[in-house]
Order: sequence, then C-alpha cells, then structure tokens
Amino acid sequence: MARKFLIISVMAWVVGPSLWAQPGGIRLLGTQAGRPGKVVKGAPYSADVTNETTRMLADGNTIHQITSGRVYRDSEGRTRQESALQALSSAVAGRTTPRLAFIYDPAASVSYVLDLVKHTATRTVWPQDTAASATNPPQRQLRRDPANIKRESLGTQLFSGLMADVTRTTLTIPIGQIGNSQPISVVTERWRSPDLQVVVYSKRIDPREGETVFQLTNINRSEPPAALFTAPSDFSISDVQPRTRGSAGPR
Repeated sequence: MARKFLIISVMAWVVGPSLWAQPGGIRLLGTQAGRPGKVVKGAPYSADVTNETTRMLADGNTIHQITSGRVYRDSEGRTRQESALQALSSAVAGRTTPRLAFIYDPAASVSYVLDLVKHTATRTVWPQDTAASATNPPQRQLRRDPANIKRESLGTQLFSGLMADVTRTTLTIPIGQIGNSQPISVVTERWRSPDLQVVVYSKRIDPREGETVFQLTNINRSEPPAALFTAPSDFSISDVQPRTRGSAGPR
C-alpha cells in the first residue's frame, strides 16, 4: 500500500501552525505561533471558546461541527490559547486527538506551541524588525467596494456579565463578481467588550458557507496562573525561526 501524507492547516485565533499526519503518528514540524496584532495590558481573563458551524447542502443534508478550546490573558498581555484538534482524530484512525496550546509573551517577544499530549514544544523568538511581516501574512480577500458594505450599530447589550458593543456588517457581493447570477449578502454580527477589548460573540451568515457562531463562555476576570504562559520544565523544546515573507521556513 502506498504511503499517504496528509497536510493539515490549523487556524487558531491568532496562529497558523502546520501539522503533518503520516504513518506512525502525527508530528509537529515547524509549528509556529503568530503574534497578536495588539497587546492588551491590565485586563486579565480566562474563558471557554466555542466555534460552531452549520451548513446546509443542496441535497438537503446538513453539516454541523463544533470545536472548543480555552483562552487566557494575564495583566501583562501574555496570552495562551488551547485547542483540541478534533479534525485530526479522524485523519489517522486510532490516534489520540492532539491537544495544543499557543502562548505569546510580548515582553520577552517569544511564542510557544505546546503539544500537551507528547510534552514537546516549539519556541520562536521574534526580532523586532521581523514582527510586522510575521504578524500579517498575505491573505486573499474579496475585493470590497465601500458602497457594498453597510455597518450598523445595534447598541450595547449584556453578554455573560459583560457589556458589549454590538455591530452588524452586511457585505453585498454584486452580480457577476464571483460568477454569481444574483447578489449575495454576507451578514456578520459582532459583540465586543470594551472592558476586555475582545470579541465575546460573533455570528456570520454566508449563503456560500452557512452559519458560523463564535462565543466566549465561563468568563473569569481574575489573574490566570503565571505558569500557563511558559513552557513547562518537563517539555522538550525545539527552536524555529520566525516565518516572514520570503523566508525558507523553520530550521
């Protein structure tokens, strides 16, 4: 039987690691956390994170998927995001679902990707001159005309004990822009906490992709333990170079 190699890209909230699943198990090769675009100090919290997608197919079939994780931020702006990569558990039969944690320490300018099952980690030290290019990789985006975007303020609402500013954005894709015979409306509702400076809830309805709901629950505003923001002493750590535009990748 020919060997099969599977490349899977995993998108956490501010990270974009790559994982390789291959015969003999799943290995993390060059996995690298990204840098958040903004460091928020003085607003610690922890919360459970849920992403839920529902998509209706043309034949009436429905695809419903839920992924969950946990996020932490301390008073110094250090962040930790944990995710169980459920999609990988079906990619390699009989394998343990990988559990990863992504850490960024802005004071030390260092990020970690921890494999919580194998007790291994990759570490990236970010030089200041490469920070901008590493933080903002190029992305393909639909050409947007401001005339096709409508933004509305829906006021302030209470969410999980926090006041949130609610906005609704409607993007209209004109006829023919992506080969569509009729206009397509993509509606995004966003609830943002001014106190925490994070989005606590969002819902996006796109006729092409279905409905996607993101939310934070069990929000705790106490200071998380400092040990969460560094690699444990019993983890095996390997270093990787920051990925920037035109870079050759991890060493």
